Amino acid sequence: MAIVFDADFTSTDQWVAGRTSAYPGPTNRGDHKLDRLVAAYCPDGRFTATRSWFGRLWNCNLLTTEGSPQGFRVRTGDTLRARVTLPTGLGAWPAIWTWRDGGNEVDLFEYHPDHPDLLEVTNHLRGSAFYWHGADAGVAPGATVDLAATLGADSVDWYLGDTLLHADGAGVGPDWSAHLIVNLSVSDGTYHPAPPRFGPRHLDWTCHTLQVDR
Repeated sequence: MAIVFDADFTSTDQWVAGRTSAYPGPTNRGDHKLDRLVAAYCPDGRFTATRSWFGRLWNCNLLTTEGSPQGFRVRTGDTLRARVTLPTGLGAWPAIWTWRDGGNEVDLFEYHPDHPDLLEVTNHLRGSAFYWHGADAGVAPGATVDLAATLGADSVDWYLGDTLLHADGAGVGPDWSAHLIVNLSVSDGTYHPAPPRFGPRHLDWTCHTLQVDR
């Protein structure tokens, strides 16, 4: 396999900042998020959320290849690889995922520090979700981990390092493709605690590398 996409989170050719068709607008309260998207890129892969001075919303980073000059799409058979440092702040909700035409979502991962050893991986095309407890593998707030997902026609296979987390036996189908999204959301307290009212003003996590092999 060869690398066909190597993320530069400051590239205006690769990414669009602060706008996605996956959100109904700059906010997405219907998905239990306190996000207000901002058009800011992410030097060194550091994604941030900053508490607004007014109301409960947080100014959040989201980057997508949708609408970018390159317009890159991941497709059936690709392997998505990332090295990430997990957030420590309560309410932080990082994710790397795909999106196109109102769906086509596969999550490389989602993470919530209130479940410190848990990685969430989901193939929304087939309703396949898996929750992997990785304390023995070092999954914890502030840990740096290597993640991968092979997006096969008949199975999406997720890995932590060389360890297979889950093979869903469902896949994405033979002709699938979708754009990439990398972001930091903030939980509103419905399913995971929101940030403490008088807690830190900033949350962050880092995506050190993001590549697609084909």
